[in-house]
Amino acid sequence: MAAQPTETLNAQLMDGTAVARRIVERTAARAAALTERTGATPCLATVLVGEDPASVTYVKMKRNRCEKAGIRSRHVPMPADTTTEQLVAKLTELSADPEVHGILLQHPCGEHIDERAAFEAIAPEKDVDGVTMRSFAAMGFALPGFASCTPGGIMRLLDAYDVDPTGKRAVVVGRSAILGKPVGMMLLARDATVTYCHSRTRELSSLVREADILVAAVGRPEFIKGADIKPGAVVIDAGYNAGNVGDVEFAAAAERASLITPVPGGVGPMTIAVLLEQTLDAAERQLGTASAV
Repeated sequence: MAAQPTETLNAQLMDGTAVARRIVERTAARAAALTERTGATPCLATVLVGEDPASVTYVKMKRNRCEKAGIRSRHVPMPADTTTEQLVAKLTELSADPEVHGILLQHPCGEHIDERAAFEAIAPEKDVDGVTMRSFAAMGFALPGFASCTPGGIMRLLDAYDVDPTGKRAVVVGRSAILGKPVGMMLLARDATVTYCHSRTRELSSLVREADILVAAVGRPEFIKGADIKPGAVVIDAGYNAGNVGDVEFAAAAERASLITPVPGGVGPMTIAVLLEQTLDAAERQLGTASAV
């Protein structure tokens, strides 16, 4: 058996806040240029069913970021007892509204809502959150389209820190349709060798130990143990749990990784930045113009 490396590594933090700020600043410049050329202001409609405190906070945060990026936010609150049919009707209405360029349905919407039916009511050209089946297919085939925002943000963060996935072993822990699955597809499209894992994967630790790039997106606090991180690995913690705790045992992982995202301040800001950038992209396409910024 080959000897295991014994040196302690002090990981560099991947500052998602700083990288996201640069994306938002560029988006703001493009939005101003678009408004000057066309007289139209890019608009993101945010649809919220009920008053879940976490969802209310997230939507408020996204609306504040919209203002900083020169994007108008139209908030569409709906009561907690909204039916799937009512939600689909509202999303269909927004999809047909020429003044709305992007639509964000804050989820989860409630157990009584058929979220897939709701997502599919969003016009693909306005699916700036990358949640429709058409967007998923575009990610899978590496075709033009809107990426799911968190996976898109992860890839932008890897690029910002000059992490080339080519030939690397990437392990994704999580299999959701808007995070785990698409980030694996994006890594595969960049020539990584991808292994999907989840909370029921047998011998998960042994698979994690092989990861040159680890993406943790399982939604369980400190589910990934620091002792299992391969020395020198790049660790992307896409989890967010109560108490600002991610899915990775941060302190122990930071002793072994070369790069690691903090929670908060890592993946979260990148998600919002990509949402705003894609809203501006959608507005430019719908208005038939391209930015020179």
